[in-house]
Amino acid sequence: METRAGGTFVAYNDIWLLDGVRTPFVDYNTALGTVSPIDLGIKAARAVFERSGIPATDVGATIAGSVAQASFDAYMLPRHIGLYSGVPIDRPALLVQRVCGTGVEAIGQAADAITLGKIDLGLCVGAESMSRNPVAAFTHRGGFRMGQVEFKDFLWEALVDTAPGVSMGQTAELTAQKYKITREDADRFAESSFARALAAQKACFLSGEITPLTNEKFELEGYKPRGIRLAKGPEKLDLDTHIRPSTYEVLSKIPPAFGGVQTGGNSSAIVDGAAAALVGSGAYAKSRNKQPLARIVAVATVGVPPEIMAIAPAPAIRKLLEGTGMKLESIDRFEINEAFAAQTIGVERELNLDRAKLNVNGGAIAIGHPLAATGIRLAVTLARELRRSKLHYGIASACIGGGQGIAMLLENAA
Repeated sequence: METRAGGTFVAYNDIWLLDGVRTPFVDYNTALGTVSPIDLGIKAARAVFERSGIPATDVGATIAGSVAQASFDAYMLPRHIGLYSGVPIDRPALLVQRVCGTGVEAIGQAADAITLGKIDLGLCVGAESMSRNPVAAFTHRGGFRMGQVEFKDFLWEALVDTAPGVSMGQTAELTAQKYKITREDADRFAESSFARALAAQKACFLSGEITPLTNEKFELEGYKPRGIRLAKGPEKLDLDTHIRPSTYEVLSKIPPAFGGVQTGGNSSAIVDGAAAALVGSGAYAKSRNKQPLARIVAVATVGVPPEIMAIAPAPAIRKLLEGTGMKLESIDRFEINEAFAAQTIGVERELNLDRAKLNVNGGAIAIGHPLAATGIRLAVTLARELRRSKLHYGIASACIGGGQGIAMLLENAA
């Protein structure tokens, strides 16, 4: 691993993304509105074992992330995900959190643990309930004082970086100003994201990474059962619910959310969901005769000023390319989290990316952004797209609240 001015970089020799799956991403306060992120994570983990044919008993460690404290047992999230998905009780579990980069971080942590010889196989899970973000008070442990009762919406307040006093949406607006991104630019980008996602959904590409959700109970011998109970909708969910026809004419009528180009229509959809992946050594993959999805080549992380958080994928990708000695034009596909349209366009312009290579199956504006799950979704979607298109290299990247960026290079294993 290399650490120096400009961020961190680590290259991997023989580490593989063996398989991955996710739940549908479902609009918040709908069918998954009351479901714990732990149970979403358990479902994704069980599904990745079933899909891959890899036994849960082979897992050396569970590495899971969730950004919000969305249940009273949130401390136990990685442990419960491991145990209720069949990972043996003697295998440890770790909670990781790098905000919107949590999913990529979980995969990187597993790759690090394999490189260090700690494990041969890691279960990586990102699970997020945006619906269950609490309405919280942090200053009333000692009681309530007259006129000073303060409960706030954690989901909204957490978007503000209190160091510069700037919300994540405002970092996108600052990016729009710097790169001269207009409201029409943002809405046209969102229109494309919806159109690409809708096409990918109709072609059943997205369904290839989704495990359907139904009412289900998760049993663990000797312990209390857990489970999923859907509300306000169908008995089965097998599609992302935010994807819909969304034309420029419709998007252009939505009012600004932060006083500029960003709106609820051209920002990432607020959804609930989870994703899981299995990361293993080359020796382990051969022992199970498992054809991996992709080779994990390298991961880079960088820091940027918090007020320009939105642009952080650009330096992270540069760090990744510098460390691997590769050129931007050698990368066949990019999956960059669409936190905001202006943010993604800014990265695109800063790097001079070819949009034909970027988020070709749509992005978070259409599909949604359940914070900790997103990075695993990006990696799995990217690996599957490289395989489908018979292409070689791809980069998954995200900006991170507080002023960080993360990027992962994958190589097609086919």
